[in-house]
Amino acid sequence: MKLNNTVLKKNRLNLGLLCIFFCVAASCKQSRSDGQPVEILDNHTLDRSIVETTNDTLLHEVYVPIYSDIYNQTRDTRTLLTATLSIRNTSIRDSLFIAKIDYFNTAGDLVRSYLDKPIYLKPMESIDYVIEQQDTSGGSGANFMIDWYSKKPLQPLFQAVMVGGLGSQAFSFTTEGIEMESY
Repeated sequence: MKLNNTVLKKNRLNLGLLCIFFCVAASCKQSRSDGQPVEILDNHTLDRSIVETTNDTLLHEVYVPIYSDIYNQTRDTRTLLTATLSIRNTSIRDSLFIAKIDYFNTAGDLVRSYLDKPIYLKPMESIDYVIEQQDTSGGSGANFMIDWYSKKPLQPLFQAVMVGGLGSQAFSFTTEGIEMESY
């Protein structure tokens, strides 16, 4: 009888774990108000075809400073950082179109372009680009130049978050993008 109770408890435990697994798996998608599941985008490249800019859109250029390293104690000692560019569409109604994301180093040289073709961010959607800690190509004066446009006036958010550590102490700080010019 004792053996049957042990087997029964084991089966209940396995059934409970199976239920937890299915609950976690089901929570990987968010539901929209119309009941359709929405996939959470976790990649750095959005594969979306868009129309080219038209005369009724304004093209904006934003400069976002980042620091892939900072000086520590002397000008010869540097601390490497991980930097994340975050682009956020703050509109709840309209899409944000991104035409260019270019990464420049301290000397002003183009390190890499992140887009081959324009992309768009749906209302309230965000996208991130990470400069890994070991990537020293940018230096302390690195920056992103971003070209964006919209069909209606928008106020997207362009930020960079830098994270690093010294010994057992961790730190982080942010920078804000500034609009350069409209053309």
